[in-house]
Order: sequence, then C-alpha cells, then structure tokens
Amino acid sequence: MLWLEHYSDKRTHQSRVSDCLSDEATLVSGVVQGSGIRPLSFLIFVDELAKLLELHGVVVKLFADDVKVSMEICNVDDAAKLQKALDLIAEWADYWQLGLSIRKCNTLSIGKHQDTTQYYTDGTKLPCLPHCRDLGVTITSDLFPSLHIQQITTKAHQRANSILRCFMSGNVTLLVRSFVVYVRPVLQYNSITWSPHLKQEIMMIEKLQQRFTKRLHCYKNLTYRDRLTKLALPSLELRRLHLDLIYCYKIVFGLIKLNFSNFFEFSSLPTRGHAYKLYKSRSSTVRVKFFACRVVNVWNSLPDTVS
Repeated sequence: MLWLEHYSDKRTHQSRVSDCLSDEATLVSGVVQGSGIRPLSFLIFVDELAKLLELHGVVVKLFADDVKVSMEICNVDDAAKLQKALDLIAEWADYWQLGLSIRKCNTLSIGKHQDTTQYYTDGTKLPCLPHCRDLGVTITSDLFPSLHIQQITTKAHQRANSILRCFMSGNVTLLVRSFVVYVRPVLQYNSITWSPHLKQEIMMIEKLQQRFTKRLHCYKNLTYRDRLTKLALPSLELRRLHLDLIYCYKIVFGLIKLNFSNFFEFSSLPTRGHAYKLYKSRSSTVRVKFFACRVVNVWNSLPDTVS
C-alpha cells in the first residue's frame, strides 16, 4: 500500500485546449491514465461495494465501473432486500463521490412470473424494460436470443456492404480478410451465451456469409459449400460449435476461473470414448438450449484421440 501511496504522491495535471495549457494543479484523486496499475487500483476501490452487498445476501457482478445486481424475487421481503441493495449502492457512491449514471440503469424481470415491484435508485424510479444490453449482448425477459440475433445481423450486413462498396480492389484475399476481421467478430462475439437453436435464426446468421462470398469475383456460380472450401472458410455455425467446445474444455480442465460444478458433472456410466464424459441432466425449460446443456452431447461424442 505504501508503494501505491508513493506512486500517486505529488502528481499534477493540466488541461489542454488547442495549443493552450492551463496552470498545473495537484492531483488529489484518480489514477494515472494509461498506467498498468490503473485497473488494479479501481478494483481495490470498488471491492468494498461488492463485500457490502454480499453481507446483505445480494448477488453482485462487477465489470470495470458497471454493477449488476440480481436476486430471486419470491415475496415482498425479497423485493425489500433488493431495494435495500440499491439504496446501499447509491449511499456508497455518494460517500465516495462517484456519481451514478442513473439514466443507464434499469430493471429486467426474467421468468414467467414478472415482478411488478417498482424500484428506485437515489430517489429516481428505475424503468422495467423487456430487454437490456449486458456487456454487448441483448438479454430479454424470456432469455431467447432472437432480438440479439436481429441486431447483430443488421450491424454485420452494414459492415459487409461497406467493405464491398468502399474497397476499390476486387482482390478476393483482401476482401475475405476484411470480412474475417471486421464482420465475423460481430456475429460470434460471446456466442456461448446466445447461440441460436432455431433453424431460421441459424440461417439468418449464415446467410450473411453466403451473400458476401457470392458477391466475390468468380464465386457467384459456385455453391455455398464449394465457396467455403475454396476460400478455406468454415461455416458460422461450425465456428460457434468450435467456440462452445473450446470453452467447455477450459472449464473441464480448470483453464478458466469458473467453478466446474456450476456447469457440469462427470458421468458415472462406463462408456466408450474419452474419460471426461459429462452427465446431461433432463430439462424441459429454456435451459435445455443453454451452453451447459447443448454442448454435452457434442463433447461426449468426441473421440478419445482429440486432445
């Protein structure tokens, strides 16, 4: 802690407007912009808030300066506990002079039985929305990915059209490389959380790559599969499957800081194949399409030669 104190001591800052600089002023708060210790300093700063909410039995997730609070609401006492958590966040932010961006705050009720309780933050009523964005993924109250898929395909279409319209060169290698760098990441970002299971949604995403490759020079008359083979491109559906399996591998072998038991359990049945087969629990709800369920069959079917 002394090292942190000395690192921040006797620092000054100035403001620049065009070629004019303001007088130097002593830096009394904040961290040095661009420094490697900046993220760590902020984590130390907000760690108190996470511990404070945990003491009140509230689940809190932090990402940089974003705070997400979640609770299972079964009765009025649960609703009161959630409101208390929101009050604690407002009080903590006011005490440490860290302003809340209330206009970006909202509530989202998930499940068949919607919570109709009105919640407030710092005296401001929070709107209850049917969907919201969480770290770049649109989450809806029914947890279906349809809205998110519509949004990303629209954005990806705009980027793909811009590439074909703006590039004067018809070089296929250059255009495909641009597609891989600027378009494909939009279509597969965090796909582990929203990967589609409906055929029409799978095709909605796949058609974007189909149309792009068909507009390449000398590729119009080829089938989609032949175009992919010639361009050495996998289908977008196969890409999502690979990402699911890679993430599953990381969880199973402890390569990522996620609790294995929160996602999977090993199968106790002696079967052929590799030694890391997973047990698939039965589910008739939307959960059956979630990552922890949909990846099990594919993972178990891998040959033992896959490492």
